[in-house]
Amino acid sequence: MLVFFISFQFVNAQVIYEPFNSSKLGETREIKVQLPRGYDANPDKKYPIIMVFDGDYMFEAVAGNVDYYAYWDDMPDAIVVGVNQVDSRQADMYYSEQNSLPIETGAAFFEFIGMELIPHIEKTYRTESFRVAVGHGETANFINYYLLKGDPLFKAYIAISPDLAPDMTAYIPERLAKFQSKIFYYLATSDNDVAAIKTSSEALNTAITGVVDNKNILYSFKKLEEPSHYSLPAYIIPDALQKIFLVYQPISKQEYKDTILKLESSPVVYLEEKYQTILDLFGIDKQILINDFKAIEAAIEKKEKFEYFESLGKIARKQYPKTMLGSYYLARFYEETGETKKAMKTYQSAYILDEIGGITKDLVLEKADEIKADFGY
Repeated sequence: MLVFFISFQFVNAQVIYEPFNSSKLGETREIKVQLPRGYDANPDKKYPIIMVFDGDYMFEAVAGNVDYYAYWDDMPDAIVVGVNQVDSRQADMYYSEQNSLPIETGAAFFEFIGMELIPHIEKTYRTESFRVAVGHGETANFINYYLLKGDPLFKAYIAISPDLAPDMTAYIPERLAKFQSKIFYYLATSDNDVAAIKTSSEALNTAITGVVDNKNILYSFKKLEEPSHYSLPAYIIPDALQKIFLVYQPISKQEYKDTILKLESSPVVYLEEKYQTILDLFGIDKQILINDFKAIEAAIEKKEKFEYFESLGKIARKQYPKTMLGSYYLARFYEETGETKKAMKTYQSAYILDEIGGITKDLVLEKADEIKADFGY
């Protein structure tokens, strides 16, 4: 499956390989950058950054999945950055035995990422403030050091089979408990993982779930059965991306059934809040999907709360002003609330607009004619 992802995605994704001369490291480090499809064709669009540690072997796995999910609009287009650590991993991950924090070459690598590489990416490419860190093994431990900062460099952390420094099982839960802004934290191990890593990951999960009662923390823990330490990333990366960008995804059948149909309040307000959350979390002003309009329409029909068609129609007119969508919903509102003449005229006026989402010229004229015949207008 991973081979399929990689071979399929890179047809249109733009991958750049560049040497980066670092004063912090005192050497040149190879980095990889995957720009999203359509990057050059959308000069005003900005993108989240996904930073991949262990980029020499993790970059392609992450980049392929990012491009695949973005293609299906299950996550936003993103800029994926990988750092080659094949000859420097041990030095890059160096930490103090006394307090488990980076020192010497580890501290230099920590500063390289935050003070050189991220600013370089932001200066060179069009980026949003939302950043994701992905690590495996030793680098899955290392990404937590950015979490410990007062103003964390990343808003989401994917720690796959982390080889944790001794004090991290105390540091991480303590820090997560104090956040005043949204932070995503995803932790993964497996029954077939390295024994010490599995034990420490489970201990960290217990510590996090035991002390963190913070609504700002969106935490996920995944423990699989069969994957080894080295195969685990191929299983975890897709799930982690899905979890982090869950709110970005179109309204699913499960979301419709388990959440929207059970609302006591307006489903239109739920729709607005969903897209406001996308803007607040990711900095992306996403156009409301036709799929999501249809889901709210279906909920209004099922619960017979036809008064909500008015606000839905107003939103649809703003989102798709050249189409019939807004006029159709407003006409439904007038029709169901007894203003039949106004409904007929609104259906008729929609005829000159573009068809969309199954709403056709024939449909609106048919609706108008039915009202005309029923009421003799």
